[in-house]
Amino acid sequence: MIWKLISTLILLLVVFALWIIGKTWYTANNETIRKADLIVVMGAAQLDGRPGEVLSARLEEALRIYQKNLAPKVVTLGSGAPGDRFTEAGSGKNWLVNRGIRSAAITSIPKGRDTYSSIVALREKIDPKSAKDLIIVTDPYHCLRSMTIARDQGFTATCSPSRSGKASLGNAGIRYLFREAGAYLAYVTLGRHGIHISDHVA
Repeated sequence: MIWKLISTLILLLVVFALWIIGKTWYTANNETIRKADLIVVMGAAQLDGRPGEVLSARLEEALRIYQKNLAPKVVTLGSGAPGDRFTEAGSGKNWLVNRGIRSAAITSIPKGRDTYSSIVALREKIDPKSAKDLIIVTDPYHCLRSMTIARDQGFTATCSPSRSGKASLGNAGIRYLFREAGAYLAYVTLGRHGIHISDHVA
């Protein structure tokens, strides 16, 4: 009897894990963006003021959808690593300004070293009552977790995934899918205490 119960629990855990992986994959492959109040660029590594490969790909996508008039303003997120002279948010804003977006249309929020703390910093700066609808720009497999945390913070969120770079669908690989599925599972089961994975890759 006890072995039957254990076997059933293991089967349920496997099914649940597969469902989470499938949900993460499906979200990454099915873009549903619409017009919004803000484009929000999740932070990733910067190199002495120059966006790294992952952040550059996110910024390129943010620029693309901004030029399509999907939102009138952009927010860049992310602090710097200890000892850095520049932040991810500031580097992202400079990159966008250098490519033609007015500085006044971009808000830089230089806080957060992971998804949760970055989105909490966004909510502390911008009241969801004044700018509720977001388009989050990040890596495809990171979309589900980012949108879920944003919704938990009171926003309505869709995701426009980056289309180039090593974190794009064509390059990320199954390891990134499993990593994000695991991080999403940790968040929905343990909340903020289950997310100590750094999102700030190069």
